[in-house]
Amino acid sequence: MADLFAPDPAAGSASADAAPLAERLRPRTLADVIGQEHLTGPEGAIGRMVAAGRLSSLVLWGPPGTGKTTIARLLADAVGLRFAPVSAVFSGVADLKKIFAEAREHARIGTRTLLFVDEIHRFNRAQQDSFLPYVEDGTVVLVGATTENPSFELNAALLSRAQVLILNRLDAAALGKLIARAEEIEERALPLTEGAREALVASADGDGRFLLNQAETLFSIAIDHPLEPGELAALLHRRMAVYDKDREGHYNLISALHKSLRGSDPQAALYYLARMLTAGEEPLYVLRRLVRFASEDIGLADPQALVQCLAAKDAYDFLGSPEGELAIVQACLYLATAPKSNAAYAAQKAAFRSAKDTGSLMPPKNILNAPTKLMKDVGYGKGYAYDHDAEEAFSGDDYWPEEMAPQSFYAPSPRGFEAKIAERIAYWDRLRQERGGK
Repeated sequence: MADLFAPDPAAGSASADAAPLAERLRPRTLADVIGQEHLTGPEGAIGRMVAAGRLSSLVLWGPPGTGKTTIARLLADAVGLRFAPVSAVFSGVADLKKIFAEAREHARIGTRTLLFVDEIHRFNRAQQDSFLPYVEDGTVVLVGATTENPSFELNAALLSRAQVLILNRLDAAALGKLIARAEEIEERALPLTEGAREALVASADGDGRFLLNQAETLFSIAIDHPLEPGELAALLHRRMAVYDKDREGHYNLISALHKSLRGSDPQAALYYLARMLTAGEEPLYVLRRLVRFASEDIGLADPQALVQCLAAKDAYDFLGSPEGELAIVQACLYLATAPKSNAAYAAQKAAFRSAKDTGSLMPPKNILNAPTKLMKDVGYGKGYAYDHDAEEAFSGDDYWPEEMAPQSFYAPSPRGFEAKIAERIAYWDRLRQERGGK
């Protein structure tokens, strides 16, 4: 099949200056790779493999524009392997069979093949299984690249045969180095003030390729004065945050929001809420998670937490976006600053577990209704103590099955309204003991 990554033969006679900036700045050795020194350095996994001259199958997992394709190509050069790239977007099983056949032919003459699969997560499970025999017998060294969590997107058999290496999102320092290299090769500085330069780096959101494309646009335009941040924003569109609502970014951010709320950090909680909503998350999904949090992590420590969340849901339904999003923010801040307790959540789990273990036990007959004569004759409802007729409206009766000792599922925290609930429970327990209950 055609090599989708190979340079265009027709472009071979063109000036190197005509190549895109990102291509002209492509690293020539692993040491030139920016931002992934934890892998490519002497103590990194890739650095050690190269030093040993032996390369195992790998999955390179990282955000877009962090150098996955470049690292794969340089790895093949560093250990003397033939580089065979393929994109999962454009290829199928027939293409893979052809590549494997070519790899076997090269193996017969002593040349091993590094098969680089871009966006390997886009292959289905059956296609992923097709790699296994060729990886196991050494026909190819597989290097896959993915922006998605391999735990979710790759099958277990393939993961067991490949080492997963995590590439970092490029930080401001790494992106600054890329700009410096671009300015060096262009032999001029970007027409930006220091503030605009920082804004350009921030707009890349860790994607080096995007940053270089934006820099190339700036170099190509006649600009007669250094641009301020506002002027830069008007000239260049801002990169949208990487966020797939059904993939790992979605689960990472909702987890971060939940943990920030649990940790009573309203500032961090508001940040992650904003990250989700500005990236296009469905507001009603966020509201559902806030409602769940109100019950799981606050509960009766502040019963108003659940009321606030449901009111926010009603307000959003009534107002829509963007006005209704302020109600979501209000609920988020209320949850973050409320007293925390998971006592109701723990009680639910303990009670459900006990119910499963003892689900067939009969309640005591005295607390059962007797709508028929037969039920009255066998003792249903006999001796029931009506609490409202007792002193302090409390009979102290025994409500547990005869075969079961009383259990304690709910243990209120000493925080918020639950401190008052704990006092009530202690009061009822004392009266129960005084009146001879269990």
